Amino acid sequence: MLNEQTHILGIRMCDRPLSLAGILVFYGLLVGMNDPVRRFGGVFKSMQRAIAAANRLFLVLDQPAAIQEPENPVPLPGRHRFIEFQNIHFQYQEGVPVLNAVNLRVDAGETVAIVGANGSGKSSLINLLPRFYDPNQGAVTIDGIDLRNVSLQDLRRRIGYVMQNPILFDSTVRENIVYGMPQATEEQIVEAAKQAQAHAFITNSLADGYDSQVGANGDSLSGGQRQRIVLARMLLRDPEFVVLDEASSQIDQESKMVMFPVLEKFLRDRTTLIVTHRLATLELADRIAVMNDGELIAVDTHDGLLQHCELYRSLRSSEWKRSA
Repeated sequence: MLNEQTHILGIRMCDRPLSLAGILVFYGLLVGMNDPVRRFGGVFKSMQRAIAAANRLFLVLDQPAAIQEPENPVPLPGRHRFIEFQNIHFQYQEGVPVLNAVNLRVDAGETVAIVGANGSGKSSLINLLPRFYDPNQGAVTIDGIDLRNVSLQDLRRRIGYVMQNPILFDSTVRENIVYGMPQATEEQIVEAAKQAQAHAFITNSLADGYDSQVGANGDSLSGGQRQRIVLARMLLRDPEFVVLDEASSQIDQESKMVMFPVLEKFLRDRTTLIVTHRLATLELADRIAVMNDGELIAVDTHDGLLQHCELYRSLRSSEWKRSA
């Protein structure tokens, strides 16, 4: 171009020779393009990684759901009389049984605690009630109606479930509490939080109170704070069935002492399943079911099990030593 040429290596670059000013502008544009082009190369690499990850993700999302909706769902009764686990056999992997011939009936308004060593099948059993899984053999029924014949929406809207590792959404405290009951008023939200012993830390420890962001899966909160928010969510929904899977394991002792009377009152006249290792939680139960290696070996009151179940006495002794 300095030699007033319009081609480079035979490639036409411009219609007429450039002046010195035009050449300076041209090279200035090249220099200005350098950083954006370099950055675009980094963006392109990120896009390639995202596309590869999305392809793997969609392979999972496109898998057919293991839990199928019935074609002609049977409505559940307005008020149930009992839940029954009938000859339940269940396994996650072929040839590795988790539950073997489990039979358990829970009457309406009854609280049954399920205890046993780690890996005995406690959580697997209660996860069959909301149909997170279906048994390989046998059936879970409500008033004799097989849950596989019930609409998932009809079933799950009646269940309040609090897990040991609670799930929170990357949103505000308020939105996490009202999940499942978006029409709740501010007074109802605050009352549920107070009952769950969450109101004090929400208003005193979080900068924006109920409008504070909790982060992905609640990572800005402690384990006990997450569990109390999930408890508040459950209390607000006022469910017909309650499932507590080590729901108070990460809550401090002082909060438990205040919360247990609230839970005791809330669980009254509700059909409740509780998985727990805690002695204090067992006081909420009308009966206690003892599991061992996937089998239900005894169901009785606390006093009855102390007299007749050696495994329960052993579990009780171990928990007492941990609490001492």
